[in-house]
Amino acid sequence: MNLKAIVRIYARDIRPQAQAELDWFRRQSTMESAIEQAALATNSKGKRYSHQRRLKKTALEEARRVLLMNSKTIAQSKSFDDLFSLVETMVEPITGIGELYIYDISLRIGAKLHLLPTKVYLHAGTLKGARALGFEGRVRTLKMSEMPSELRQLEPHEIEDVLCIFKADLKAVDVKYTKDEITKRSWCG
Repeated sequence: MNLKAIVRIYARDIRPQAQAELDWFRRQSTMESAIEQAALATNSKGKRYSHQRRLKKTALEEARRVLLMNSKTIAQSKSFDDLFSLVETMVEPITGIGELYIYDISLRIGAKLHLLPTKVYLHAGTLKGARALGFEGRVRTLKMSEMPSELRQLEPHEIEDVLCIFKADLKAVDVKYTKDEITKRSWCG
């Protein structure tokens, strides 16, 4: 499978469901409702998202409590980066909360606030996908200009999905970077 095929599969099979998820958070009647659903990792069917089933209910309840106490501050976020930093500061001290959860709840609350990422955020799964494409080092985000050209037709949060979902497939992808793309990845060792 090549990168173009992965992008096609994502756009055809995964994007509609991912978009529906974000739309559901956008339609929450209040900011508090969006925060509560995001913090409890609850989908539109009232079920916990599968990739967050291992999180303990006590950790999710504590995150919900902390975030709801700060809902006015959260609502004043001006960018996704600000929102992510704020959420991270608030919930990272909670035992059992990790990077993926922080990103996911930030994305879901960000949908309600109309604040989506402008960069690709990396956590355990997405970092593996990025490394499979040849990125080295440990950074928290990648600029869109650092992405292979095939991925740049997707939004940053969609690239995050691709890097995570297709991380095993990306190992077999032979990405041909242009000289300009390699220069833009100067942070690589």
